[in-house]
Amino acid sequence: MDSNLTVSAGDTAWVLVSAALVMLMTPGLAFFYGGMVRRKNVLGILMQCFACLAIVSLIWIIYGYSLAFGKGNGFIGNLEWAFLKGVGAEPNPDYAATIPHGAFALFQMMFAIITPAVLLGSYVERVKFSAFVLFIVVWTTLVYIPICHMTWAAGGLFRNMGVLDFAGGAVVEINSGIAGLVGALYLGYRLGVKQPSLHNIPFVILGGAILWFGWFGFNAGSALACNSVAVNAFLTTNTAAAAAAVGWAALEWALTGKATMFGTITGAVAGLVAITPAAGFVDVSASIIIGVVVSLLSYFAVGYLKPKLGYDDSLDVFGVHGIGGFWGMIATGLFAQKYVNSAGADGALYGNPAQLGIQLKVALMTVVYCAVGTWIACLVVDKLLGFRVSPEEEVMGLDLTQHHERAYTIID
Repeated sequence: MDSNLTVSAGDTAWVLVSAALVMLMTPGLAFFYGGMVRRKNVLGILMQCFACLAIVSLIWIIYGYSLAFGKGNGFIGNLEWAFLKGVGAEPNPDYAATIPHGAFALFQMMFAIITPAVLLGSYVERVKFSAFVLFIVVWTTLVYIPICHMTWAAGGLFRNMGVLDFAGGAVVEINSGIAGLVGALYLGYRLGVKQPSLHNIPFVILGGAILWFGWFGFNAGSALACNSVAVNAFLTTNTAAAAAAVGWAALEWALTGKATMFGTITGAVAGLVAITPAAGFVDVSASIIIGVVVSLLSYFAVGYLKPKLGYDDSLDVFGVHGIGGFWGMIATGLFAQKYVNSAGADGALYGNPAQLGIQLKVALMTVVYCAVGTWIACLVVDKLLGFRVSPEEEVMGLDLTQHHERAYTIID
């Protein structure tokens, strides 16, 4: 370790606060999703999100961080840092030169937690809780950790290719979106419903607002320092979310005659997704374009592509996160500027078309690896435990059949 490295109290405080903000996003996601399911399944989705928080935290400590960021090969790390052995107060110059290595590991833990929580929205209301727990362990190990290593770790395959992924366009968004689509295709339709059956829109709005708030830690915290890049990421994050919210509402208004609250908050989340890989590499004018374009793409994916192709992505994980993340990776290759972040690269619109090619290649490689790995994870879980609840349990609802609880009690 370089003895000349000095821990910055300000940078450390910002990263720890950002980690807390990203942690808050998982309960926020629980409410966001919880309002979209039927009343008989709301505790089921809350339980699954909180299970991700607990289970992935332990995976990350025991072996996940070491495999994701340890020195191994281009595909996966090693177990040198298992149980965070050797990950302590000194900075690691491969990742962040002004904060303790432990703070970096903690911050990255929150990304590992929320990614499987996002994808579970695609197959809600029909999965055994025991199967879900096993799936999270298998999927995090088989899919998330290798993609994280390839993208962000020193010596990782995608990082060595020169990919720009500031806060997880491939690692979190494409990964969760494609995994969600594969899970939905594997499990098939829910019984009796093919569209989100919103039982509590205020829950959705509350969850969406918490996600927007937490996303400042997600993106601006990924600067790993309290500096101008963090400020830029904060600004572009808010601007893209606002532009996408306005874009979705305007499109909905033009096509249906009404702008809905549900559509507006969905648009905002799509904007947050799309700006994720780009936040620390593009300027604020580009973030407006990124937000407006993703509102069009995700609206089309949710409103037209899903009904046309006939898959039951229950809460539109693919349409928002998969499509939004893919567009965000491409947009980074178009709009990135070294003027914004000297550690990045210029994009195609600023004299470097090769960057667009790198972004596209990594996005496609992520799609393929995630799709194959997720299908394998589904097969493993299905063979060992059976993935789906019985028809009788599905009709009764997951709250009672999986957790023996009710979200709402009627008092006479």
